[in-house]
Amino acid sequence: MSAAVNATRGAALRLAGRLDHIEPFYVMEFAKAAAELARSPACDPAQGGRPMIFLNIGEPDFTAPPAVQAAAQAAVAAGRSQYTDATGLPALREALSRWYAQTQGLAIDPSRIIVTAGASAALQLTCLALFQPGDEVLMPDPCYPCNRHFVAATGATARLLPAGPEARFQLDAAGVEAAWTPASRGVLLASPSNPTGTSIEPEELQRIVATVDARGGISIVDEIYLGLSYDARFARSALALPGGLGERVISVNSFSKYFSMTGWRLGWLVVPPELVAPIEKLAQNLYICASAIAQHAALACFEPASLAEYERRREAFRERRDFIVPALAELGLPVPVAPDGAFYAWADCSAHADSSWSFCERLMQRAHVALTPGRDFGPAAAERHVRLSFATSLPLLQEAVSRLRAELKR
Repeated sequence: MSAAVNATRGAALRLAGRLDHIEPFYVMEFAKAAAELARSPACDPAQGGRPMIFLNIGEPDFTAPPAVQAAAQAAVAAGRSQYTDATGLPALREALSRWYAQTQGLAIDPSRIIVTAGASAALQLTCLALFQPGDEVLMPDPCYPCNRHFVAATGATARLLPAGPEARFQLDAAGVEAAWTPASRGVLLASPSNPTGTSIEPEELQRIVATVDARGGISIVDEIYLGLSYDARFARSALALPGGLGERVISVNSFSKYFSMTGWRLGWLVVPPELVAPIEKLAQNLYICASAIAQHAALACFEPASLAEYERRREAFRERRDFIVPALAELGLPVPVAPDGAFYAWADCSAHADSSWSFCERLMQRAHVALTPGRDFGPAAAERHVRLSFATSLPLLQEAVSRLRAELKR
């Protein structure tokens, strides 16, 4: 072995510089700590402990309904596991087009629908197709951290604009116009939002998209929670914006939340026609196609029995929201803007602690209730807010409130 080769042994592995712009996913780090505690004797009822109640992860406690599970089993039995087109099964793209017609009254050409390996892949493909070093993308603070990290991974900059309760924790057109610079390439919005569960007022969304479009930018709207809207005025997709604006929007959606298929890793995009070929090329090279089994199974999401079950579940989430929001207020954890969608409450913990991280650690250790501190979602109000996910059963939410009440009275 040459001396030069031998000298490289033990040298530190050189990592790509882009990692410097991507923070740890604190939601998951906190979840790991809660899971570790949950395995300890303190949380083992057999040893006198209390089980952990997990209100920290945004995952429905519902799983895929029977028809979807049966469709997956049938696809496996029939050997329908070969690669599909990079843009997805034609039958699934057509089913999604019909779903938009039924639920939104929209005529979306199936050719504009691209099936992806979850909404995460959808956002990655979109950002890679549109953004490059030197670009900036305007986003609200608070927002879902991975969305800004998809931007950062392209070398572009996610520019966070503080958004308070008076704006429903969302961007507004005036703020976008004031913040726009020659480097601005567009906006990345979420309606309803994670972590707040709040949506953008329809008229404001129209003004934002018009403002961006007039400057030659692009509006990306994360709509993965749109099916879990509880107020009809927020249940319209950005694709329905009037005056042709909806055709300029990129909509990101997923089978994970409303359709209860989190681990199946299946999502989709609706894009302007000129973006289909570039995104298809990226998908072909990055992951070939989304899971064939998941795609065949997802066809059963649109059967009448499945759709009826999804609506029943949406009402269950609404019932949980209607319980937890006033309950948190009574505990001195007010929710400044009631969530109109998704399954999150963005609660102000400043009456109890100066740090949302230490507050969540205290509740995890002493009440065995896992919440998510605000650190992940942007710096503007991270220390005074916690995110609670009510994607769990009402009895567990009631037990969690009982434990929190006892702990906060100490």
